Amino acid sequence: MSVVRFGVSLEKNLLDELDDFVKDNFLTNRSQGIRHLINNYLVEKKWQCNNVVSGSITLVYNGHKNDLLIKLTAIQNEYHEIILSSQHFHISEEECLEIIAVRGKSRELTKLADKLRALKGISHGKLAMTIAG
Repeated sequence: MSVVRFGVSLEKNLLDELDDFVKDNFLTNRSQGIRHLINNYLVEKKWQCNNVVSGSITLVYNGHKNDLLIKLTAIQNEYHEIILSSQHFHISEEECLEIIAVRGKSRELTKLADKLRALKGISHGKLAMTIAG
């Protein structure tokens, strides 16, 4: 992939915001910042168009609630065609962290994440999506 250089004109306050973004995200220059923002825009556009995307669902929950584990497994079995893998970690004596790698239409991934997060006993849940690759 070749790199093309071009000039950009921005209002001073917008340029200051870009510089803050670059600094806050530990990027090395404005080009990386602009590239990052464009990529984020393209990923969001794919989500909204219900394109195929990849992602992860991160859940935190009390692993001692047996009925919760049964419900988590049942929902994941229902969506087996979009779940690539899952990994389970113990982050304390009671709390577990589960990361589920997914790939499919963005609406299906969102639906799966919403069902999992809605389970009683899930203390935190987050869906992150990116390009399908």
